[in-house]
Amino acid sequence: MAIDKAKIEEHIRGLLLALGENPDREGLLETPARVARMCEERFEGINYTNDEIAGMFNKSFEDGLHQPESSQDIVMVRDIEIFSFCEHHLALMYDMKVTVAYIPNGKIVGLSKIARIADMVSKRLQLQERIGSDIAEIMQKAAQTEDVAVIIEGRHACMTARGIKSTNAVTMTTTSRGRFNTDRSIADKLTILYHKNL
Repeated sequence: MAIDKAKIEEHIRGLLLALGENPDREGLLETPARVARMCEERFEGINYTNDEIAGMFNKSFEDGLHQPESSQDIVMVRDIEIFSFCEHHLALMYDMKVTVAYIPNGKIVGLSKIARIADMVSKRLQLQERIGSDIAEIMQKAAQTEDVAVIIEGRHACMTARGIKSTNAVTMTTTSRGRFNTDRSIADKLTILYHKNL
């Protein structure tokens, strides 16, 4: 379903009126159109299912990758920077750093594809917990492995800029699938890798 920019413009104009503003004054005249364009870009991920995103970024490399089934080799990409908007308040989730780890099962995914998956998932109205589970699900499909872990740290404007206004609060979430969830030695290895050089 395509994002309806005309309807967004209409509602942003109504919001400005509800705030007591004059949407026809010079500084606000183009605001509804600007917000509509921003929404089209920022919420692009709403247009795609997790399966479709996996299909977009599933280019993998297989040459020369020979791994026993019991392999504990971990591929990790740390500190992927994203931001998103919380579905509860439409508040910004910012300073977000995503770490994605997986154990290859005969395929490795291009590193830039992992960052693109995280970026596309962030382009939806989200919860931090769901960002982690969406990335994990897409990575499982794209890399064709059950063994995926996602760690996210971020700040939430609904806590830092309103309500409790706890400006230093950082939210951390972890999502574990496959052996990251069932094999303690692999989970411990992930923890060591994640905390190395922090």
